[in-house]
Amino acid sequence: MKYGIAVFPSKKLQDLANSYRKRYDTKYSMVPPHLTLKEPFAADDQELEQMINHIRQAAETCRPFKLEVLKYSSFYPVTNTLYMKVAETKELLDLQQSLNEGPLEQKKEHPFVPHITIGQEMNYDELSDVFGRLKLESIHHEEMIDRFSLLYQLDNGTWTVYQTFLLSGSSE
Repeated sequence: MKYGIAVFPSKKLQDLANSYRKRYDTKYSMVPPHLTLKEPFAADDQELEQMINHIRQAAETCRPFKLEVLKYSSFYPVTNTLYMKVAETKELLDLQQSLNEGPLEQKKEHPFVPHITIGQEMNYDELSDVFGRLKLESIHHEEMIDRFSLLYQLDNGTWTVYQTFLLSGSSE
């Protein structure tokens, strides 16, 4: 089965992201707006048990963090993706690193760039037009994140929460 790990922000931020995603994100109906902490990975039941123990330990040692959205940005020319850029805090980076070690370690396709996708698989003209407009808009949102979720992918491609973990530790 395919799994992933993500943070779901507040309804307020999800509503803002969805105002763009409805129109520009081909995967709008597959998963709510989120910050990916670990790219999708495959695991069988036995591997999953070991992975969940590791995830639980990460949650117990990592602290809650401030999710701060700074601006709109794009991954162009690598992909035609628009996103909300999230500040790289020590706590966020510590959590992301912890979730990519031990039994969860895998070769990364791309470096970790904290973000919330608002558009993907757009043609170049649309991307250029929308991003040009978004660069003129200011965005600043802050909230505290005290949990993250392990997700699994259903046969129809949608993602659903398998288990949620509370951040309770201190990573000093």
